[in-house]
Amino acid sequence: MGTENTTVRFDTKIAVLLRTDLAVWQRLNVTAFLVSGLGTHVPEVIGEPYTDADATPYLPMFRQPVLVFEGAKEVLTAAHDKAVTRALPTALFTADLFATGNDQDNRAAVAAVPRTHLDLVGIAVYGPKNAVDKILKGARMHP
Repeated sequence: MGTENTTVRFDTKIAVLLRTDLAVWQRLNVTAFLVSGLGTHVPEVIGEPYTDADATPYLPMFRQPVLVFEGAKEVLTAAHDKAVTRALPTALFTADLFATGNDQDNRAAVAAVPRTHLDLVGIAVYGPKNAVDKILKGARMHP
């Protein structure tokens, strides 16, 4: 069974933007939570299930790379506003969610704060590549 290594170019982008002042464990946790929302809302980002040579089945994953960026609080706030204004699929994680332990409390914590006052620590966004690039203006690739 041969596989060809071809370059695939996507006209869409999956991006995560994290606030620069997060601890390493927080960056990893926030990234995992944020991307979990995209696959449920935008099923076309999910590829086919995997199997190894022994026919062991594995779950499908995103069909394209997830790019992780970082930026100051102001960059994150501006990106969130642009993503919401442009109605792109967006997931968010606020600082309040570090103190909760379940989905119900997470949703309640977000629902208690007006959009312009959310203490954002991360967002994930999916959409046309050029639109996502404009949303991420001022952010840099995560090191």
